[in-house]
Amino acid sequence: MRIQFLGGTGTVTGSKYLLTSGRARILVDCGLFQGYKQLRLRNWARLPIEPAKLDAVVLTHAHLDHSGYLPLLVKGGFKGKIFCTGATFDLCKILLPDSGHLQEEDAAAANRHGYTQHSPAMPLYTEEDARVALRQFVAVPFGVHTVVASGLAATWRRAGHILGAASVALDDGSRSITFSGDLGRPDDPVMPPPAPLEPTDYLVVESTYGNRVHEPTDPLVELGQAIRDTAARGGVVVIPAFAVGRAQELMYYVHQLKASGAIPGFLPVFLDSPMAKDATAIYHRHHDDHRLTRDQCEAMCHAATIINTVDESKALDVRNTPKVIISASGMATGGRVLHHIKAFAEDPRNTILFAGFQAGGTRGAALVEGADSVRIHGQQVSVRAQVVNVQNMSAHADSNQIVAWLAALKTAPRCTFITHGEPAASEALRVRIKHELRWNCLVPEHLQEEQL
Repeated sequence: MRIQFLGGTGTVTGSKYLLTSGRARILVDCGLFQGYKQLRLRNWARLPIEPAKLDAVVLTHAHLDHSGYLPLLVKGGFKGKIFCTGATFDLCKILLPDSGHLQEEDAAAANRHGYTQHSPAMPLYTEEDARVALRQFVAVPFGVHTVVASGLAATWRRAGHILGAASVALDDGSRSITFSGDLGRPDDPVMPPPAPLEPTDYLVVESTYGNRVHEPTDPLVELGQAIRDTAARGGVVVIPAFAVGRAQELMYYVHQLKASGAIPGFLPVFLDSPMAKDATAIYHRHHDDHRLTRDQCEAMCHAATIINTVDESKALDVRNTPKVIISASGMATGGRVLHHIKAFAEDPRNTILFAGFQAGGTRGAALVEGADSVRIHGQQVSVRAQVVNVQNMSAHADSNQIVAWLAALKTAPRCTFITHGEPAASEALRVRIKHELRWNCLVPEHLQEEQL
C-alpha cells in the first residue's frame, strides 16, 4: 500500500490523497484548493495520475475543499464510482452544480468588466460538468464494510462536522489506514460527536485547529450581542456563512435568540443563498445525522426569510435599515455575500460577522486581520464597518478535542500523518501527538509519497 499527498498539505484546502494497493488506485477526497493564488493555481495543474487510471473515489464529506475537484476529474476521463454517505451525496447534488455555476458567473463577469489577465477568462468547470459527475456517485450507509476497488474495502464512521461527514477506514486485507476527514466537536449544538477511532495501522488526521483551543465562550451570547449592538446603531449585520453546516447552525441560533427575547422578534433576518435553503431541507431527510428534534429542525428552517431571486437579493442592499443577512460564502471568496459586503462595508454602523476559521489568502482572513479595504469584483472596497469573528462557532474539533479523540485508541498506529492544516497548526499538533501520546507522526509535504 502506498499513499501520495496531492493536497491538504500546508493548507486547509485541496484535500486529495492517492492510495495504491495492489492493482487498485483510488483517491480519498477530491477537493479544490482555495485561498492564496498560488494554491488556487494548483486546481489548473495536471494530476500526477491520469484520471482514467483511477478505480474509485472515496469521499469523507461534501465541503468543496474535499469534493469540489470531482467535476474536473470526471471531465478529465475518470470513469469509476464515487463512494460517500447518503447525506454527503444529497449535499453534493447542491454544492457541485452551484460551484460550477459560480465559476461560470465569475468568468463571465471578469470578461464583461475586463478584470482578468486571461482572454477570455474560463471557468474551471461548468454546472453541466458537475451534473455529469453526479451520475457516478454511489451512496453507502455508515458502518458497512464496502468494497470500493479490487482488494480494497472501506468503512464510513460518523465524524460530526456536517451532515454525512465521516472518517473512512480502508483495508486491503494486510493493513489498514484511516482518514479522519474533518472532525466535528463533541459539544456541537447540531451535529453528533465523532464516533470513536477504531484500531488502524496508519492514520491521516486533520489539523485545522491543531494549534488552538476553542474559547470557553458561548457563541449564542456573542452572536446576540453583536446583533443587538448593530441594530442599536441602526446598522446591518452581514454574516458570510458556508451554505452547508454553518448557515443552518446560525439559523438555529437566530431561532433561539428570538425565542428567548435576546434579539427583537421583529428584526428582519434573511437567508440569501438558494443553496443554503436547499441544504437546510436536507436536514429533514437525514434526522439520524444530527441532534435536532423534528420541531427544532422545523423552527431552524423558518428562522429566516428565504431570498430566492437575484432581484430580491439586490433589494436587500438598497436600504441601510437594521437587519441580518446570512449569505454564502463563509470566507467571502465568492457568491452573493460579496455584493452585500460591497454595499455595507463602508458604513461604520454596520457589522461584518464571521463565524469560524478563515483560511489564509481569503477575503475573510484579510477582513478578520483588520484590512482597511478588500478587492471585490475588480474594485477596492473600503472597510469601515465593524468586523467580528465569533470563533467559537467553528465546526472543527480543536487541538484538545483532536488529541482526546486520538488518545482513546489503545494501540498506536504505525504512523500518523498530519494534514489539512496551515503549517503552524500541523506542526503544533505533531508536537502534541509525539510528546503526549508518544506516537510516530509526521507532517507530509505536497506530493510526498510514503510506503505503508
